[in-house]
Amino acid sequence: MNRKHAGLAAAAAVLIAGGTGTGLALAASGTSLPATPASPAAATATGPGYAWYRSMMGSLDNGSMMGGTGYGWMMGGTGYRWMMGGASAPGWMRGGTLPGFMMGTGGDMSKIMGRLWANAPGPRVGPASAARLGSQVPAGAEVNRAARTITFTTPTVHLVVLASPAMPGEFFRIAGLTSPTVIMPAGAHVSAELINADNDMAHGLVVTTGNARSSWMPMMTASPAFPGSALWFLGNPAAAGMHAGTLRFTASIPGTYHYLCPVPGHAQEGMIGTIIVRPAG
Repeated sequence: MNRKHAGLAAAAAVLIAGGTGTGLALAASGTSLPATPASPAAATATGPGYAWYRSMMGSLDNGSMMGGTGYGWMMGGTGYRWMMGGASAPGWMRGGTLPGFMMGTGGDMSKIMGRLWANAPGPRVGPASAARLGSQVPAGAEVNRAARTITFTTPTVHLVVLASPAMPGEFFRIAGLTSPTVIMPAGAHVSAELINADNDMAHGLVVTTGNARSSWMPMMTASPAFPGSALWFLGNPAAAGMHAGTLRFTASIPGTYHYLCPVPGHAQEGMIGTIIVRPAG
């Protein structure tokens, strides 16, 4: 497999709901940006996001792989809507088994993905703002640093999540804590802003019912626990700043959940934390 095919395989092997970071009200600047579609199905193959997607995908494929293996749909509107979180993923993706040509790329998939999406359109945050937001205690939250917990009793939960802001290791930073346990009441309306602060690889954020830490490729096994609770990945920072995106969902059912990075290998390396949704009242 040549370099172009390896990169395209890596891009095809992941679900990137909201991966271009469309839609976020950035606390860093107070600027309101266009809202994310109300549902993944509402994503349309129009505008600068789709034009950029076709240009990027087209630059990777010389026509032989996509045309010869039946994956040509990825280049058009159907593939773009799926990549933006649509439910029309093909059976081979839903079933958890990748085609053989997508395996053994010979490189770090997270770095390939990060490079491919480094210049994607979408909101950006400067390094100084990202550092401040990653240490800031959320409004309405009680932080216990010894226990590494953030507890909300309010009906609205707003979090800023920095992805892997410093090496060594892969982790999330929220309110200055490393991958803390977040506690909230059932029915809370959650807004979680993800900022990719890693210089050379993609990161994402998914809230799921299962503990996918044992899975090397959790995007194949970690279904979102609530509608809107997944942002599959953001690309590398670029000159314009760090990529940012948002998850908006309602924590409707009490229980214990996990938030994790779905990029291959990252949950295994420690990019995973716990969310506890307590019964209301």
